[in-house]
Amino acid sequence: MSAEVHAMSPRIAVVGCGQWGQNHIRTLAEIGVLAAVADRTPDRAAAFGEQYGVPALAPDAAIASPDIDALVLALPASVHGVTARAAFAAGKDVLIEKPIALDPADAERTAAAAREAGRLLMVGHVLRFNPVFRALCDEVAAGRIGTLRHMISTRMGLGRFLGMDVVWDLAPHDLSMVLHLAGAHPVDVSCRRRTVLSDETDIADIVMDFPGGIGAEIHVSRVSPYRDRRFSVIGTRGMLTFDDLAPEGQKLAFYAHTVWRTDNAFAFENAPAQYLETEPGMPLDRELRHFIECIGTRAEPETGADEAVETVRILSLASPLARTPG
Repeated sequence: MSAEVHAMSPRIAVVGCGQWGQNHIRTLAEIGVLAAVADRTPDRAAAFGEQYGVPALAPDAAIASPDIDALVLALPASVHGVTARAAFAAGKDVLIEKPIALDPADAERTAAAAREAGRLLMVGHVLRFNPVFRALCDEVAAGRIGTLRHMISTRMGLGRFLGMDVVWDLAPHDLSMVLHLAGAHPVDVSCRRRTVLSDETDIADIVMDFPGGIGAEIHVSRVSPYRDRRFSVIGTRGMLTFDDLAPEGQKLAFYAHTVWRTDNAFAFENAPAQYLETEPGMPLDRELRHFIECIGTRAEPETGADEAVETVRILSLASPLARTPG
């Protein structure tokens, strides 16, 4: 979709005006398609409605409104499913922030409801729309690292104790990237979790095996003394790293490291980092423009129902104590 919004653009409401919902509100307003805001706290919705010059509604009213074509849900994960299913029944397309549910059965019900209603279900895996990750995928597809063999994702920092353990809070970002590059569902998932400073899982390591011999490991921590946001892919002819915290111009690095077999051992050679050029652009803006484009074309979103359900399935295997109330 072009930078200019045409006259037939969809009318989108954001349901949930919390920390991440506010980002959706601002970005949709900048694009020019924000039609309303809704929150279970009327005063909060009213404040954002006044700020952006759009109606402030109750969530049920936003779902029922004939003046709204699509919804962005930025709610507690426990109510994503029931809210989305009501929206599908009302004829709305829906983008749901991750995760779409806290158990696979609820996620499956939501995906089925979208299919039965003929509506779009997109999950908000925003890193999939990061131009650096896009460039990394292009390099892998072009054969820059040879055959993909392994992926390593690290997401560490301090904080975000939101009543949800670290697996459910942080790992969906990394799972989305891993699933996209693997191009398949894992055949095996294992996880080691640790409670360190809170009452829930604070540190976790998720290991996955995929068809074709591809492996992946994800390390997440909310009790780290430093921040780390790196995603690396290892191939037969080199390695790539997407470092989200690196300075501009150094976020995507290629390492032409090589490992080869000798007569009775293995040898290796290090290579310096080659920083690759990437396009500018804000991931959330790209994500929402993709949602808008899919509404218009009726194309399946890149982060659609299958990925949404599979992510919840893996999360439930990695952290089986999570439950959806009611």
